[in-house]
Amino acid sequence: MLIVTGATGHLGSLIVNRLLERVPADRIAVSVRDVSKAADLAERGVRVRAGDFTEPDSLKHAFEGAERVLVVSAAIRGGGALTANRAAIDAAREAGARRILYTSHQAASPTSLFPPQKVHAATEEHLKQQGVPYTALRNGFYASTLGFYIGAALETGTLAVPQDGPVSWTAHEDLAEAAASALVEDGALEGITPPLTAPHTLDFADVADILSRITGRTITRVVMDDDEWISAAVAGGMPRPAAEFSLTMFAASRNGEFNATTPTLEATVGHPAKTVHEVLEAALSSR
Repeated sequence: MLIVTGATGHLGSLIVNRLLERVPADRIAVSVRDVSKAADLAERGVRVRAGDFTEPDSLKHAFEGAERVLVVSAAIRGGGALTANRAAIDAAREAGARRILYTSHQAASPTSLFPPQKVHAATEEHLKQQGVPYTALRNGFYASTLGFYIGAALETGTLAVPQDGPVSWTAHEDLAEAAASALVEDGALEGITPPLTAPHTLDFADVADILSRITGRTITRVVMDDDEWISAAVAGGMPRPAAEFSLTMFAASRNGEFNATTPTLEATVGHPAKTVHEVLEAALSSR
């Protein structure tokens, strides 16, 4: 049984859909907090069971019959994420999984300026220690993140964010396809992968240029002081902790943490990765 956790999240649901293109539905199982949200998968023949990383006892039943388990990293900020990820990995090992996969990040590091990277690095270390073949999918920075920052730019013509650096923005769809390959194919991706990225890095000045081309109007990139940006974000309704968390992404990017590309993703999926232009164009067309 190929088991995917977090199947009602965006990445998890895409991975399951890619699996359904490759293997019979009765070989696929999902572990979700709320089984009612995965009713469509159950109707398609996927085994759906309740499982919550924060309630490890629930995972024994959810992971029963595991052949390979993909642990989609917990969407929790702070130390709780590491605890949850470890619990899921431990449950997969105890269920007898012959390979455990985990959605890590391209710049996982214990010294990162972006806190989730520290969680990913620690989770990778735990994964290595299980004595089971494993894959840590070092996903490129999700291009969908750009959606949080472009709304005001489309209204004002100004993309005003803190100083940043190049980022290898990568589409969920391509990363889901790579994850499905790793689950199904022996030897597709093993151990800690190279960064799974689109082939180009872009900063927010590049993003502003792309938005200008898509919309046909000039979008100007403006660099804001860090404290000024946090104050503006809070005034705009963002909780201060969320604004301070977001700032760490900019700090890490200008430190060069996300300035890396490799051909591994495109080689795995067998076609060119989606570009930021394609991702933003699709996002704007759905508004």
